[in-house]
This record gives sequence, structure tokens and C-alpha cells, in this order.
Amino acid sequence: MTVRTTVRLAPELLRAAKKKAAEDGRTLTSLIEEGLRDVVNLPPPGQTGRFYPRVSKAKGGVHPGVDLTRTSELLEILDAELPPEKRR
Repeated sequence: MTVRTTVRLAPELLRAAKKKAAEDGRTLTSLIEEGLRDVVNLPPPGQTGRFYPRVSKAKGGVHPGVDLTRTSELLEILDAELPPEKRR
């Protein structure tokens, strides 16, 4: 269920947000929801909040020290990226 609300935004912020949403082919609402989820650390509906190892964009591979064949090491890395209250 969604709820309607009113927010006050600076005109230039609203223009930039509408432009970004249009460029991404999405609604302003979805853009605002994503931003709020990032701030309050909530996963999108239907997702478990599971994190995956980050991939280095500089070289196109996994970050140094990440061995994808060692499950226990991967879980340690994933746990380290989670906020303390969400760790196992």
C-alpha cells in the first residue's frame, strides 16, 4: 500500500529530479523512493537486503583479496559491509 504526502522542495532540485527521472525512464516517485531507501537503509520491496561482493570498475575484476571460490571468506566480506545490527 502506498501513502500520499506533500513535500516542499527547492524548485531547482525538483527540476533536476524530474530531469533525472525522465532520463532514466522512470517516475519521480520511484526516484524519490530510491533516495529515501538509501538514506534509511531499507531494501526495495521483495528484496532480502542481501549484499554481493563489489566489483572493481577500475580493472573490471573482483576487489583484491576476494577469492570467489572460498565461501567462508565471501561471507566474512559481506558481513563486514553490513551495518552491525544486520550482521549474523
